[in-house]
Parts: sequence; structure tokens; C-alpha cells
Amino acid sequence: MNLPLFIAWRYLFARKSHNVINIISAISAAGMATGTAALIIILSVYNGFDSLVRSMLGNVEPELMITPAKGKVFVPEGEAYDWAYRQESVKSICTVLQEKVFISYEGRQSVADAKGVDNIYMEESPLKEHMTRGEFSLYRGDVPLAVSGAGLAYNLGINPRFLSPIEIYFPSRTGNISLSNPAASVESIRVFPSGIFSINSDTDNSLLILPIGKMRELLEYDDEVSAVELRMTGASDKEIRRVKDEMSRMLGPDFNVSDRFEQNAALYRMMKYEKASIYLILVFVIIIIAFNIFGSLSMLIIEKRDDILTFRSLGAQDRLLRRIFVLEGWLISLAGLAAGLVLGIGFSLLQQHFGFIKMPGNFLVQAYPVIISWSDILITAASVASIGYLIALLPVASFYRKEPDGNAS
Repeated sequence: MNLPLFIAWRYLFARKSHNVINIISAISAAGMATGTAALIIILSVYNGFDSLVRSMLGNVEPELMITPAKGKVFVPEGEAYDWAYRQESVKSICTVLQEKVFISYEGRQSVADAKGVDNIYMEESPLKEHMTRGEFSLYRGDVPLAVSGAGLAYNLGINPRFLSPIEIYFPSRTGNISLSNPAASVESIRVFPSGIFSINSDTDNSLLILPIGKMRELLEYDDEVSAVELRMTGASDKEIRRVKDEMSRMLGPDFNVSDRFEQNAALYRMMKYEKASIYLILVFVIIIIAFNIFGSLSMLIIEKRDDILTFRSLGAQDRLLRRIFVLEGWLISLAGLAAGLVLGIGFSLLQQHFGFIKMPGNFLVQAYPVIISWSDILITAASVASIGYLIALLPVASFYRKEPDGNAS
């Protein structure tokens, strides 16, 4: 058996002459356990919110989106689109025409992101599952309809039960600007509200969905689109990358093929930075807690002076003695780490399955979402173990610096 580990293990559970050493050691282990559990729980809750945000964005953003590298619009034609239609993983291909417009409803005005969509989008869009009022319908017979985000509808007083139309305005691309009559230089269309959806605050406050034919009428286009959306529901990340790479190769440098991360690069980057910040803050707290080990180990070294002399008399080298006390301090942190992992994982699993801690207010989910990531657990375990080991080195190194001749007298 490893002699330093055996002696350190005995010291860990042995009764000390000064009871305060046992108390400080217990406090150190409890502190490390609390810090470890907190790190696991908070990172798991963050993973839950991250997954919730991604799923909400998935109701608006497709797995892949094709946009022109230059300009705003293009005509979707060519071999690349024929190839995409033949892929089993591609569930639908939708064409959209999107632009910022000025809208008016019963005397109230606002700027909105008007998104014209085709019939395939109307059939396949997951927005149908997020309607709060009315229905997801863009035509009633030949009458064009529109669905609005909840925030935009609230600000303008849009009600799908009313018969008032939504008036949409955009400056004419082809006409000349008349200084005497500026209104003559503005194109306008009218659509009637059919429903209201709710996804997230940014989308709800700006998005208005209407038929692509009406958007082309407003923007004075024929067959042009601003983007082509490829939905690949249930496809693996590897398959999405394969289709993305092949479409990029076939379309060439004149087009951008973006996955969901690239469509919302700033948001996903911010979420990663937030998680890293949370992790670093909690690690710093654990470092502060770990300094309790410094105190308990320093007192233990002082108490074991006679044992140190005895070991030296038996021929023990200073290297072995240092290792004993480093392992002693490290065992305290590892005990706290093990307890913290059990508490953190256990609490997260209970919340994940039973959701006993509820979310305040009116949210899409009733309880705090929790997703346990094994990579987070491994990183947490490695970080806490490393911190405990490094902190354990400090009192041992300090003790031997005070004893340059190696004699702990």
C-alpha cells in the first residue's frame, strides 16, 4: 500500500489533540461540498435555459438558411436546390421575403419585420404550436391574412377577432420621390390579422408573417426572395453539416449557407460567455472556501511535529513527509468534492424529473429547467480537485521554507 496515502488517511480520521483542527477540517470539506454542488446545480440550470432558448429559436429559425452574399434578394434556381430536394434529411424547403416595414393598425403605428412566406412554410412551420389567439392561417379564401408576434400585437392593439386591416407601407423601389406628394412614393398593402403567436420577447415585439405574394407586391419584386430556409427536423449535427457543406460548395461564394449558430451568432456567443462567467465566478468562490484547508493543514503540521521527528528518525525523507501532508489536505478537498457531486447531481436529477422548484410569474415552463451535462461534471470535478491540491501545497511549502535545514523542531 502507498505509505504516504496510508498515513494521510489515518490522520484524516484520527482524533486530534486540538478539537478545533477537526472542526476546521469538517468546515473545509463542507465548504468544498457546498461549492461543488452549487457549481453543478447552477450550470445544469443554465443548460436548461440554454436548451429552452435554442428550442424557441428553432420555432423561427431553420436548421439551414441560404442568403445572398451581396445584395438583398435573389432567384432560387439551379442544381443545388434540386440536390437539396432529393435529400431525405431535408424535410422542407421554404422561400421567404423579409424586410423592415412601417405598419399601421387603427391609428397606431410601428416598425416591424415583415416576413413573406410561401405555402410550404404555412404547412410546415412549428409556429402553429405557439399560437396564443386565433389561428396560423395566411389566407381565408382569396383574402390575405397575417399572424403577429404577441408584443407587436399588444403595442398596436391587433385583435384577430376584429375586421380592421393591418396597413403595411414601404418606399417604392421603382418610382420617383415626389417632394410635393411624398405619399405617392410609398407602396402599401392591406392584410387582416388571423392570429397571434408568442416565442420570445425579441421575436414577439417585431415579427409579422404574411403571404410572400403580398410582400412581393409591396416590395415590387417578381420571383425574388431574400432567403431560402431548409428545415431538417430530427437530423443529426453531422448530417446538417454535410448538407451545409455540400450546398455551400454547389452554390459557390455568391451565397451564404448559415446554420442556426451563424444565424444568431451574437446570441449564442453571448450565452457561451455568460456560462463561462458563471463558471469562473463560482470557481473563485471555491478557491476562497478552499483556503480553510490551508488553516486546518497548517495546524495539523504544527500538532504532528513529534511524528515528523519520529519519521525522520526512522529514515523518512522530507519528500515523503511533504507528500503525507499534501495528501492529507487533498483528501479533505476530495471528500468535499465527492459529497458535493452526490448532492449536486442528486438535486439536479430530482428537479429534472419532478420540478419541485417552480418558476415565478408566467413563463413557458412551470419549473426551473435542468439539464445535466457530463462534460460540466468532469470539468467541475477536475477544477475542484486541482484547486484542493494546489491549496494543500501552500502550507507544506510554507512550513519547509521556515525550516531551511529540514528540521521541524
